[in-house]
Amino acid sequence: MNDSNTTENTKQPAPWWMQWLIKPLATLIGLGMAAFVSIALLVGVGLAVAYPQLPEVSGLTDYQPKMPMRVYSVDNVLIGEFGEEKREFLPIQQIPKVMRDAVLAIEDARFYKHGGVDYIGVLRAGLANFGEARSQGASTITMQVARNFYLPTEKTFTRKIYEILLALKIESLLNKDQILELYMNQIYLGQRAYGFAAACDTYFGKPIKDITVAEAAMLAGLPKAPSAYNPVRNPKRATLRQQYIIDRMYENGFITAEQRDEAKAEKLSYRTRTPVSVHAEYAAEAARQLVHEQYGADAYTRGLNVYTSINMTEQTAAYKALRKGLLDYDRRQSWRGPEAYIDLPDDPKLIDVRIAEALEDHPDSEDIRAAVVLDVNPKKLVAATQSGEQITIEGAGLKMVAAALSDKANPKVQIRRGAVVRILKNTNNDEWAVVQLPTVEGAFVSLDPMTGLINAMVGGFDFDRNKFNHVMQAWRQPGSSFKPFIYSAALEKGFTPATVVNDAPLFFDAGTTGSQPWEPKNYDGKFEGPMTLRKGLAKSKNMISIRVLRSIGVNYAQDWITHFGFEADKHPAYLTMALGAGSVTPLQMADAYAVFANGGYRVNPLLVTKVTDVRGHTLAQYRPAVLDESMRAIEPRNAFMMSSLLQEVTRAGTAARAQATLKRPDLYGKTGTTNDSMDAWFAGYTMHKVAVVWIGYDQPRKLGDKETGGGLALPVWIDYMGVALKGVPVEEPVPPEGVMNVGGEWYYEEYTPATGVKELHGDPGEQGEATPAPSSSEEKKNILDLFGGGKSQ
Repeated sequence: MNDSNTTENTKQPAPWWMQWLIKPLATLIGLGMAAFVSIALLVGVGLAVAYPQLPEVSGLTDYQPKMPMRVYSVDNVLIGEFGEEKREFLPIQQIPKVMRDAVLAIEDARFYKHGGVDYIGVLRAGLANFGEARSQGASTITMQVARNFYLPTEKTFTRKIYEILLALKIESLLNKDQILELYMNQIYLGQRAYGFAAACDTYFGKPIKDITVAEAAMLAGLPKAPSAYNPVRNPKRATLRQQYIIDRMYENGFITAEQRDEAKAEKLSYRTRTPVSVHAEYAAEAARQLVHEQYGADAYTRGLNVYTSINMTEQTAAYKALRKGLLDYDRRQSWRGPEAYIDLPDDPKLIDVRIAEALEDHPDSEDIRAAVVLDVNPKKLVAATQSGEQITIEGAGLKMVAAALSDKANPKVQIRRGAVVRILKNTNNDEWAVVQLPTVEGAFVSLDPMTGLINAMVGGFDFDRNKFNHVMQAWRQPGSSFKPFIYSAALEKGFTPATVVNDAPLFFDAGTTGSQPWEPKNYDGKFEGPMTLRKGLAKSKNMISIRVLRSIGVNYAQDWITHFGFEADKHPAYLTMALGAGSVTPLQMADAYAVFANGGYRVNPLLVTKVTDVRGHTLAQYRPAVLDESMRAIEPRNAFMMSSLLQEVTRAGTAARAQATLKRPDLYGKTGTTNDSMDAWFAGYTMHKVAVVWIGYDQPRKLGDKETGGGLALPVWIDYMGVALKGVPVEEPVPPEGVMNVGGEWYYEEYTPATGVKELHGDPGEQGEATPAPSSSEEKKNILDLFGGGKSQ
């Protein structure tokens, strides 16, 4: 017993450090292990429950990104892009190594070493999230692919677990290059750009194959927060991140020290403006509509490439020619007043911002810029543009607005401080002038008569201001440009170019018209007596066209014009048809004149020639038909004779300016000016090119008493043809079978000078014939022309 007590008394107490350090540490370790086991059990249960419910990721092997529809010209120029996302999908091999390295340096430097999850980084992010109110990332590239394709954007612990699980699943399905390819093509990088190829074009205006280290580092900084690190909007913040990424590239051995220093010193140049327009918006939009009809809404997301027949050299020439024609016309009009007035602040420091904001509603129209007047007097005007540039205009530059500079000017048109005006720089002398945007509109279309392929299409002055395509959608009266189709019908009734018809006054009473009296007139108000059909068409004599139509019959003529693609119900069977009182579109007119140009065949206009998918596989091919007899609309000799007559128009008639300017005889066409000059036309062609010009107001009103098709539309046609026919040899049609030349004039073999209609007789006394005009001035006041006076040129 004593031994026992002695033993108990000899026990030494535990050291203080064991009591206060080892035991708590052991307790913590135990608790930690218990927690780890608990978490492992929870994760195991979670995996067992969640993993089978993960989305199927096999679709990534056949990934189809949302890519816009792109429309190209025949010479492979991009003329339009349609779709919410701007994207250019590139295989990983075509993405430069420097771009891949920049992304890996900042997003996932161990990408090629881990199995989809960087566990150390995830643990660090998880601890940070427990300790902070805001979440922290550390997702690998594979996890980001999982999130971008399959998961919501909110940052939660549950989503992070799903990211990890999906990343593991993706890594088991795809190799590293495939995963990186998906990431670099799918990620959103701001300003509608998806993927680094699109971002390189958006921010730097260059293909990604030409990217530098500094540029790659700048783009690599965007995935974290595209708006926060946008180099255009936040250059300081973006540059700080770019410099950090360059350092990371060096630390990871992707670049040398020399490359690092060069990249940090490089000054980047950004695309701050949209690229220069190729001015084929109307054609691109027409192609978009055609493709949308075929493929529906998917056309904007599946990366379709649409190829058209538009030739950019001709398209540019057409755009410039029509724009010049409309501006030249508008310069002859009076000043309509400023586009708006804005209140300018008294504080000079606030003026620049106010002007920039106000001019958002008045975008520039190519070289015609909007500006706000800062100071003005009768001899000088100072205006500021949206960029902040101040421009002083004096002398000839104020010619159009001279009357509006006075203090006594009409307040509605007066130019005063705060007025929004348009200014244009003269390229010849670098001097500015005050101008105005035309309110008149126009249309231009050209096509190949042998194939129907549309080579140029300009549907108006400015697509951004008016998207209505006048080429395809504007139904207007064609005026005298419609007369050739009446003459074509007459050739089948025995008329010849030498048939004599009297250019004398006509009057039709209400009993004849079935409505109101009609007293048509020639455009020039003159009556020149008997003349041949050839001369009558060249001089665009209305009285001759009316007499010819009355002779052959309006019902016959109405049926005949359908051979050219016109709709009979839009050309009522009345004598006013002779003056072009029906309705046509410019595209219809081009299609109809093509029948004369190609020797009598009807071809359908064709714009879209091919559609391919994003990988270049052809989905649709539209080939123009080869001319054959099934497409024949009129006999070859009718087309030949009409070309002979229309050649006279461009040689010595209302369009004589054409041959005189272009210095070639193989030009054929007809001017057209409707009554009161509401529409001005010129439709003309060579054997391989048809072009039609229309000018008028959307809400029909007079262009002006002296404005004609020959003065307005013809110059546009000539300017275009000067480019389109450059280097093209002169070629005139060969006389076909069934015609003969007698005394320098062409005839059908069965309608010779002896057997054809030699002269048109018998105005009075015949059904519907003309009678002498009434002499009573009171009766003349009550005459209301069916065609508003019946004047047409």
